[in-house]
Amino acid sequence: MSDKPLIAITGASSGIGEATARAFSAAGYPLLLMARRMDRMEALDLPNAMLAKVDVRDRDAIRAAVGEGEARFGPVDLMFANAGVAHLADIATQPPEEWDAMIDINTKGVLNTVHAVMGGMMQRQHGTLVMMSSIAGRKIYPDHTVYCGTKYFVHAVSESLREYLSGHNVRVQVISPGVIETEVLSGVNDPNTLAAYKANKVAIGGGIGPEHVADLILATYRMPQQALVQEIVLTPTRQRH
Repeated sequence: MSDKPLIAITGASSGIGEATARAFSAAGYPLLLMARRMDRMEALDLPNAMLAKVDVRDRDAIRAAVGEGEARFGPVDLMFANAGVAHLADIATQPPEEWDAMIDINTKGVLNTVHAVMGGMMQRQHGTLVMMSSIAGRKIYPDHTVYCGTKYFVHAVSESLREYLSGHNVRVQVISPGVIETEVLSGVNDPNTLAAYKANKVAIGGGIGPEHVADLILATYRMPQQALVQEIVLTPTRQRH
């Protein structure tokens, strides 16, 4: 068993989740990686990593994966509730099924993820919850209506959890990135929305690498438990909004 505590990450198969897995692995931490795409996690080939095919909408699957990971590596000390989707579109013409996916994954999925580890962290009086939000959880953007709603939800829940868990010495951190080079656009099916997003991305000189977000998560996690960076807002320098 590693002398460092277990780090758990949902949405670990790509983007910020993958980058965070790589950063913590390089620092010597054992990992519990969860995502729907098992092949992508296997391709990471990280040492001391347990992989679990998990859809965050499945509360029991997350709980089971956490149980197996903790049996192997010890208690989860950081849970990164990272899994999410961004079906950006004109709200008047967007299929309601896309709303359902964002609400179920970005809100209920976050709660399911937190629920799997919160009780243990409270008992141990130690732990960190990292909640994936977005700059779209602080500001509204065209064609982001439901997506913004889900990320505002993450902010509100995180602030409530932070207050609730502070007496148990558990940290709650919100990640609010701007334009990052990830696969987020793969969930955009509205051609006009996609074109506008891409045009804005070009105008600001492109997004920044997910490894920069991962490095900040690692650095702030390594601070003493009594020190909490409550929110990380990271955007390209040329992103004005």
